[in-house]
Amino acid sequence: MTVLLEFREKVKAIYSRYEAFILPIVKFLLAFVVLTTINRRMGYMTLLNGHIELVLIAALTCSFLPSGGIIFFAALFSLLHMYALSMEVALVGFCLYLLMFLLFFRFTPKDSLVVVLTPLLCAFRVPYVMPVAMGLLGTPVSAVSVGCGVVIYFLFQAVAGNATTIGTLGDEDATAKLRLVIDGMMNNRQMLVMVAAFAITVIVVYLIRRMSVDYAWTIAMIAGVMVDLVILLVGDLLYDTNMSVGWAILGVVLAVVCGKIIEFFRFCVDYSRTEKVQFEDDEYYYYVKAVPKMTVAAPTKTVKKINTQRQGSSSVGRGYEEDLLYDRPRSVVTERTNRNAGTSRTRADYVRNRTDRQSNRSVTANNRAEDLEDDYEELF
Repeated sequence: MTVLLEFREKVKAIYSRYEAFILPIVKFLLAFVVLTTINRRMGYMTLLNGHIELVLIAALTCSFLPSGGIIFFAALFSLLHMYALSMEVALVGFCLYLLMFLLFFRFTPKDSLVVVLTPLLCAFRVPYVMPVAMGLLGTPVSAVSVGCGVVIYFLFQAVAGNATTIGTLGDEDATAKLRLVIDGMMNNRQMLVMVAAFAITVIVVYLIRRMSVDYAWTIAMIAGVMVDLVILLVGDLLYDTNMSVGWAILGVVLAVVCGKIIEFFRFCVDYSRTEKVQFEDDEYYYYVKAVPKMTVAAPTKTVKKINTQRQGSSSVGRGYEEDLLYDRPRSVVTERTNRNAGTSRTRADYVRNRTDRQSNRSVTANNRAEDLEDDYEELF
């Protein structure tokens, strides 16, 4: 667990340090994927579908704009494709976008990416991640943004499903074209069941993860995916929505995995060290439950600088230490060691010879003193 906590701290440090570069790159990649998916799903306008440079320019522009820029360009691309198919279809899409714009920016202006990610995940058949994620990170009002994303996806489905019929109708059949798209949206039971299931899932996950019980986030995400799966299965039985059970099970498992990742980075606590505190003042009694966060100190590097002072000829041990400090080859160290050893032997020989000379001088002086004493005795 310590390794994972250290990894989390490193990721947070890298993100806080390079946030100015990471966010534009993420926006560019997300915008590119969204616009490319719209072109592949619809593709009625050849100018947008056949020129990848237009997608790159739009994605690059989104990287420097707020998150709402991705919504704007996604809506623009889809409306242009609808207009290439039929002006009546583009009118229906514009009215629907305008209605969702008023609802979306009235209740959940900060969940702009949810409106983009929800239809994208629906296209990849794993939309069950969004209600769980927004229940953990958002509020119950986030159900509006998730529902708008689901409606946008089924709008694309309705246009793509009736594209052949709409293409065969003439300009005088404008009412028939409008009815095809509107009926395809209003009579779609699968869309209604999915919107209801995702909205209830967001609310259930939010209410449970706000509780003070232990492992509230884990309980919330498991309860949320179970509620979501049950509502979808009941809707399939009642309205025959043709839901794929295999993809639904895979989606809820992926939702739990993504929820655990979100919990690890956002709400990682240690329930084994929970403390309960009770105190009072003049007006209230307070019962407080304190759960400490799981943190680990980031490893720090200590650089120790060793300065060696040279005085004359270095000794063998100091010379070897200096050679290791400067990463010198072993042969140079050996040569320097031998030279220092030779210098030491030369000094010892010099001291020994000097001592011998001094002792010889002392003996000579003593002999001379004895000779003078003998001469003095002979004279007297």
